[in-house]
Amino acid sequence: MTNMNVVLAVKNYVTKMIEDSGAGMKALIMDKETIGIVSMVFAQSEILQKEVYLFENIEQMSSEAVKQVKGIIFVRPTEFNIQLLGEELKKPRFGKYYLYFSNTISKSDVKVLAESDEQECVCDIHELFADYYPLDCHHFTLNIWNCAYHFTWNQQQLTRCCQGLAAVALSMKKRPIIRYGSSSDMCKRLAESLNHQISREASLFDYGQRQGATVSMFIIDRRDDPVTPLMNQWTYEAMTHELIGIKNGRVSLASSNANVSKELSEIVLSPLNDQFYQENLINNFGEIGVNIKKLMEQFQAKTKSHQKVESIDDMKNFVENYPQFKKMSGTVAKHVTLVSELSKIVADKNLLEISELEQDIICQNDHNDVLERLRTIMKHQKVTSYEALRLAALYTLKYGQQHKSTASSLVDRANFKDGRRIVKALERYNLAQFEERDMKKAFSITKRFFKDLQGVENVYTQHKPSALKNLLDKLVDGRARESEYPTVGMMRGGEEKGGDLQQVVVFVVGGSTYEEIAYVEGFNLSNKSGITVVLGGTCVHSSRTFIDEVLFACAPNS
Repeated sequence: MTNMNVVLAVKNYVTKMIEDSGAGMKALIMDKETIGIVSMVFAQSEILQKEVYLFENIEQMSSEAVKQVKGIIFVRPTEFNIQLLGEELKKPRFGKYYLYFSNTISKSDVKVLAESDEQECVCDIHELFADYYPLDCHHFTLNIWNCAYHFTWNQQQLTRCCQGLAAVALSMKKRPIIRYGSSSDMCKRLAESLNHQISREASLFDYGQRQGATVSMFIIDRRDDPVTPLMNQWTYEAMTHELIGIKNGRVSLASSNANVSKELSEIVLSPLNDQFYQENLINNFGEIGVNIKKLMEQFQAKTKSHQKVESIDDMKNFVENYPQFKKMSGTVAKHVTLVSELSKIVADKNLLEISELEQDIICQNDHNDVLERLRTIMKHQKVTSYEALRLAALYTLKYGQQHKSTASSLVDRANFKDGRRIVKALERYNLAQFEERDMKKAFSITKRFFKDLQGVENVYTQHKPSALKNLLDKLVDGRARESEYPTVGMMRGGEEKGGDLQQVVVFVVGGSTYEEIAYVEGFNLSNKSGITVVLGGTCVHSSRTFIDEVLFACAPNS
């Protein structure tokens, strides 16, 4: 369903912005946020093909006049940006200006710009609702970190969240039915603030009564599932983010390996421009190994065919295929380097054994077994104090209420700086309830480790993101009750039937994870109910950024 595709929505906005300015040389002026947003959907080389020859940050603009160039301005409608634009228009560098804002702009700000445009250089001004970072077709983030202090919104970040969620709905051309997790005050406040903003801009959201004109927007709290961000990950995208880090589609390999070549020190991972990544980002690490081996074999076969350049026709074919050959060469080098680095980290830190234990702590209920294994693994020379702390934290979240002294001793044994403070903060942050399972029903799992880069078995992937899974299961079964997920605003759904909720946005206050992204992708592909889900969050967490978020939320009064 293309109108639920956030990448396509933003890409169409950027294309429209460039094409509407007409033929001729163009400059694209953006701010720090819109640079990041546009880079998620277009490579710079693609924009260059659209007659855009100059890229500038609005905060670092040149003073050189280029009257023959059209200036396309795409920025967030902030007070600071309006001020900078006003100054630019008073002394215009470009012959014509086309102003685009990533969200609604106030009449007073339009007046400021009109008064600054004394030479009447502005040809057009538009609102294009690309005010979020589209990471994949069904996933976006707002890149807002540490959104809660003492579990209360920072007003500036609350406003930014409202603007981002409104933009998501408007870019899909849908009116949102807003619902929120009833146990969270922060979710309730965001839902009410978003509804207030939509009421103020009611005409923007008036898409009539046509089918598909609404989207159900569920706002849930990270506190309902603090376990998922703490777990080791085994899908390609999630592993890369956890072990190295992904920032706006870029991975700094130099940060984990000082010996990596200069051209591979920072790599771009984009499902739009990298077919191998698109096909494998939610595959598990074992499958990646098999698929990268196939990619290498294809590349080697292509290399051999190019070695034979004897005739004019051979030369012609080589020249015609060289761009694809070069691109394939870059893809192979990038992914082989990345997978090698991930494999090295996994081996150096004993992550297979650690991950197996993590899964059993959370998903099984054999307390004595996991405690014995915990005590053993913490003595292992490869296990870092950070990994030991994560294991102790997971044990505390699961068993800490019944075994307080044991949990405390495990935290001390981890010997991680501020370990006690971190685990106490996680306990305070946690709102999740762990289900007790009948151990007789627990199925036996055959354990298998990597062999010739073969698959990570389900022993490493037993865990499912509980808060998200719980919501989606209820949507499919028609059990998303008003008492659990109240509706704000005029459209009250009561007990919605699963069949009535075909288009859903789930937004996680406190940040989403790549495990949840993979879960949503799997859900969209496999569920028979016809529901399409888009997942968003204030940010996308690794375990370390999540711990930082928890500490900030639980920080003592200064």
